[in-house]
Amino acid sequence: MADSTRIWHPSPERMAGANLTRFMQCLARRRGVRVSDYAALHAWSVAQPEAFWSELARFADVRADWGTGPVLSDAKAMPGAKFFPGAKLNFAQNLLRYRDEQPALIFRNERGQRRQLSFRELHDAVARVATWLEVHGVGPGDRIAAVLPDIPEACIAMLATAARGAIWSSCSPDFAPSALLERFGQIGPKVLFCTDGYTYAGKAFDCLPAAASLIRNIPGIEHVAVVSYLHPRAQLTGMDRAEHFEELGGSHAELRFECVNFNDPLYILYSSGTTGAPKCIVHGVGGTLLQHQKEHLLHTDLKRSDRLFYYTTCSWMMWNWQMSALAGGTALVLYDGSPFYPDPGALWRLAEEEGVTVFGTSARYLVSMEKSEFKPTERVDLTALRTILSTGSPLPAATFAHIYRDIKEDVQISSISGGTDIVSCFGLGCPLLPVHPGELQCLGLGMRVEVFDESGTSVKGEPGELVCTAPFPAMPVGFWNDPDGCKYRAAYFERYPNVWHHGDHALITKHDGLVILGRSDAMLKPGGVRIGTGELYSALVGMPGILETLAVGQRFKDDVRIVLFVILAPGATLDEDFKHRIRERIRSATTPRHVPARIIAVPDLPRTLSGKASELAVRAVVEGETVRNLAALANPEALEHFRNLPELQI
Repeated sequence: MADSTRIWHPSPERMAGANLTRFMQCLARRRGVRVSDYAALHAWSVAQPEAFWSELARFADVRADWGTGPVLSDAKAMPGAKFFPGAKLNFAQNLLRYRDEQPALIFRNERGQRRQLSFRELHDAVARVATWLEVHGVGPGDRIAAVLPDIPEACIAMLATAARGAIWSSCSPDFAPSALLERFGQIGPKVLFCTDGYTYAGKAFDCLPAAASLIRNIPGIEHVAVVSYLHPRAQLTGMDRAEHFEELGGSHAELRFECVNFNDPLYILYSSGTTGAPKCIVHGVGGTLLQHQKEHLLHTDLKRSDRLFYYTTCSWMMWNWQMSALAGGTALVLYDGSPFYPDPGALWRLAEEEGVTVFGTSARYLVSMEKSEFKPTERVDLTALRTILSTGSPLPAATFAHIYRDIKEDVQISSISGGTDIVSCFGLGCPLLPVHPGELQCLGLGMRVEVFDESGTSVKGEPGELVCTAPFPAMPVGFWNDPDGCKYRAAYFERYPNVWHHGDHALITKHDGLVILGRSDAMLKPGGVRIGTGELYSALVGMPGILETLAVGQRFKDDVRIVLFVILAPGATLDEDFKHRIRERIRSATTPRHVPARIIAVPDLPRTLSGKASELAVRAVVEGETVRNLAALANPEALEHFRNLPELQI
């Protein structure tokens, strides 16, 4: 359970100036809906979804031809419900509504490069690439693939794709050729954008061989655009149909927007693929835009004066999420490189120098900062910073205290959770609410999120399965190559008919906040009691001698026992005394059932291509099973540390 002590509260001035406050005032003026706090607003938003999403679209000034149809058709069907089925719009047109000299993109990398594009310059750059796509016959339904770092060219190519009404799908260049082919080979792209290379932690990597492999193995790729990023001018020898990105289109190209249906495809994202071939998750144009506008304007309180930074790659849905902030005129601060190169202060110096107001990262990064010697409070000026966003895994309660102590005393910590499946969030921050350690501040507006116990009954204050019991716009429009929707239904609606089952073990608190306890498929069940792995990890955050942990359940003597793997800090030894202290710390922070039966030191953990430690892969090796998709792991060789361990035979 999370500590219920309030650790931060917004000032009256901040609450008064919040977009969310203005939205509530608009509801009172336009609809006579008077809500006094967030809880009442959330209750209204899920009770009146048609009114809520309509008012949100108006508040966000979404550019669309709304037509004459209903706001929501087949409202009780999950899946099957459709929002704004008669509407037409263009995603890029909404993100490029500004054409002034304010910064749109500010780019930095670990090599010391800096570039800045105004909204006018971004618009013109998109026009050139969109014109090139149009000349090559790209239009609605065509897939465009990209293997790019988080650089301005990735943003430009995505917006150009969306301007044409086509479908964007991207991966970061650190993916192995087999992993890229496993994803893009399923969707048959017509155009490929790629980079000649990149650097990470000071080391250069050549990406052209991987691009050439894709061209050879995907017959449908007709055109290739290569960004010269690692070198002044990429060498395209031997790459059929390849052109230099900087030479695409004409200097006076006109940007035309192809309007598509609200529920037409915009993005194809991929599941991690650790249990089989990655699922190709298709997200719609209007649903993605509307959901992101809600999360940016109302939950994150972004304004034109803000500078949003999210440390991400083009493989993570947070890259797609941050892009949508352009619709509100917010400047995006992009970064490519290692977050710890040349030292742990790299991103915090970036935040200081660029005046970042909203800083986004992973929970793993914040936990790692806690173990480093770099304390931003002592080394950088973060006066502009007002919000820290964290996702990717649960943010431990102890790390909240570290942020206020060592990063900034007066900052809103918005731990958020959702994922690739919905390209958005179920639980996230709120500018009107306090922060409680270990908790996500609130459930998202318009999201009827509940927690079900094992009998399928909705519970509060008890752990269970995270579900959503009513439709929302950011539900996928389907999976690619799943014409009858069978795979889609099996992924989310098989366990509870007509209810979205997300696969997270969670708890709704007395504050109506949310605690994520771990993935359901990684649940530990000693003696039949369900335990989230996140509970163990939280208990050990900040413990001297431990850098990282991973827990799995092992079948043993007709039961399940907890096995805890630890990566030790330099100089630490896992002797019996240290094991005893680990067990006592877990026992005191949780319950006796959480105490691991075995504690084993390992030098590394297997990680997915997005950097998450793979509990499922480790469990499979521990159980003597085959890991079904090694290509989904960035370092499959790490699995050898878990194979045939003598400690697990007794």
